[in-house]
Amino acid sequence: MFFLIFAIVAVVAFVSWQNMRSNPNTKGTANISLMVSFGAVLVMLSNCFTVIPAGNVGVIDFFGTVSDNTLKSGINFVNPLARIVKMSIKTQELKEVMDVPSKEGLTVQLEVSVLYHLNPEKAADVYKTVGEEYEAIIIEPQFRSVTRGVTASFEAKALYTSEREHLSKIILEEITAATAVRGITVESAPLRRVTLPGGLSASIEQKLQSEQESQRMQFVLTKEKQEADRKRIEAQGISDFQKIVNQGLNSQLLTWKGIEATEKLANSPNTKVIIVGGKDGLPLILDTK
Repeated sequence: MFFLIFAIVAVVAFVSWQNMRSNPNTKGTANISLMVSFGAVLVMLSNCFTVIPAGNVGVIDFFGTVSDNTLKSGINFVNPLARIVKMSIKTQELKEVMDVPSKEGLTVQLEVSVLYHLNPEKAADVYKTVGEEYEAIIIEPQFRSVTRGVTASFEAKALYTSEREHLSKIILEEITAATAVRGITVESAPLRRVTLPGGLSASIEQKLQSEQESQRMQFVLTKEKQEADRKRIEAQGISDFQKIVNQGLNSQLLTWKGIEATEKLANSPNTKVIIVGGKDGLPLILDTK
């Protein structure tokens, strides 16, 4: 529209200059008309180019006809009569604080976010089918509906324990499935804060502490049982060893071992007295020191 206006201005100013340049009385006015004409032409030329900022794409709308090809970031040559709609493809955050139901029928206040961005390849389709306000039309209602639907299948304590990561993953999967076909890419859906009804939080914490104490006692009992088994196995091993030793010992073996020990002591340089014929026929060794 501005292009047409300045085109008319340029033509009118140029015609005025042509009519007034031959008349000395209107020479000054003619020069002004010529300058206006040149200025209008420059403005017209500037409308043939557009700058798309980083993190955006340009959708070309030519009197209601939307081109499937979008403009990339940078300087682009465009039809001066077309309207260029700049749409962000940066990651955006939608934060919601909502009251959601739990499996038990309790109402839990949940603060949750969704990170998303516009798919640049489907920006033209989103503009044609939804418009520039696609967040309010697609993201917000789907986000609220999916979140309430998912939390309704979980108990309240699941929102308060490690299961919240699993819940967040399910929300992400369902909202991705609902919005991907519409040209929106969802990156994550983190749970930021969970506020349980009064008294329920303390009850859950007490229950969790009881469960942890029970698990600790189970660990202690298992450890004591393992220690008892270890001692039983050790005692059985000692008993088996003693039986084997007792079965292998006899008087002849002891006498022979005594003779070997006497022989080694006799060859020792230490001072001693060896008396042969002691108790049970074994030598007696007396130290003279």
